[in-house]
Amino acid sequence: MTIVKSIEELKKETSKIIGTVGFVPTMGALHEGHLSLIREARDSDDFVIVSIFVNPTQFLEGEDLEAYPRKEEADSKICRLAGVDILFMPTVDMMYESDELSITAPAIRGFILEGTKRAGHFDGMLQIVMKLLNIIAYNKPSKFRAYFGKKDAQQLVLIEQMVRNYFINVEIVPCEIVRDSDGLALSSRNVYLSREERGRALALSRSLKKSADMIMQDILDTNKIKDEMSLVLADIDVEYIAIVNREFKSIDRVEIGNSIILVAGALGSTRLIDNLWV
Repeated sequence: MTIVKSIEELKKETSKIIGTVGFVPTMGALHEGHLSLIREARDSDDFVIVSIFVNPTQFLEGEDLEAYPRKEEADSKICRLAGVDILFMPTVDMMYESDELSITAPAIRGFILEGTKRAGHFDGMLQIVMKLLNIIAYNKPSKFRAYFGKKDAQQLVLIEQMVRNYFINVEIVPCEIVRDSDGLALSSRNVYLSREERGRALALSRSLKKSADMIMQDILDTNKIKDEMSLVLADIDVEYIAIVNREFKSIDRVEIGNSIILVAGALGSTRLIDNLWV
């Protein structure tokens, strides 16, 4: 594995690539969820590139930018063992100028749910993803693949829209949510949870299981489903429970094959999200 710490060096390395490229952008503190993306890329592509960059523009004032877990040595070892070919680890100064052009998330889908609580978050996320995709594409005239998890469902949908709107020559590959043995969706922020908070956090996945059980019983009314989910989530500071179609428009009835059920809540100072694609 080659560790690359400059954009020019990355361009030089990618110019040598023959075959297909799979790209996995991350913010580090790698866990099994990230590894599932790397494995997908390893299985599908000839060459795998992973980036680790804690992107400051997607953190809002008062969020955990400084405290966000950074494990450079461990992450490098994980990538090496997973068969990554290039690990790209740029600095903030490389990725941003002092007077930057900006990307704005769409006026509706970018400012609901996650965008309501974290106004501006998606602007920064889209900005860095576009930069990374363009860097990888620099020496790849043919389409390459980039792998993203379904856990950040709204992020995934907005990235897909950005690729369409800006005609970026990349295939976005959505990958399934990875859960711990107790059902908790894997997240780098799970390390913030106390033992007691972690136990309470399981209500997120239990509420989604409740929604799945109701749908299996042909209960498709979204208000009824959300009411039952609320009961399961009674011990959590719930931010939202939402049922939308794949375009993130609210719906009155679950549309099988075209719906996402989403939940967000806080346990102490830790904010968690989870979802179910129906």
